[in-house]
Amino acid sequence: MGSRMHAPHTTCPGCREEVFLDELIGGRCPLCGCSFDDDEEGTEEFDEAIERADLAYLVFHYFLFKKFDRLGVEPLRVLQLITRNEDPGADSPAAFEKVKYSFEVPMGLLDRVRPKRCQDCGKYFLRGGKKVVSGTLVRPQHTTRYHCDTCSGRGQ
Repeated sequence: MGSRMHAPHTTCPGCREEVFLDELIGGRCPLCGCSFDDDEEGTEEFDEAIERADLAYLVFHYFLFKKFDRLGVEPLRVLQLITRNEDPGADSPAAFEKVKYSFEVPMGLLDRVRPKRCQDCGKYFLRGGKKVVSGTLVRPQHTTRYHCDTCSGRGQ
């Protein structure tokens, strides 16, 4: 008996099992009976996926990610914010008012050269420290705070 390793095979769209084409029974999977008509099955599966996805919610997440990425927030932190507050049923602005964020972002050139005032101790500093942006999802603007090295080292 020869090896079936090089025999033509495919993956069944119904049961996701590997099926050899010579085992098909009337163009159907022998395990689950799913049809292998590529034209019909592929479009139905795609249409169902589009119907299930809430397109507005996906677009909102895209622009939220883009906004924070432009500020310099780590992508993993943005994704954690999105998954932590995932509630597709909350469409009202009051629901998003409760979602607050606070991210440490890298300082730009202007931030590095101008004097900054520490939010905790009130001292002015030129070098070091960290920049923190915070706000809520319902408001487009955010609050920028600076912390000197001694205050940011305390663990707040």
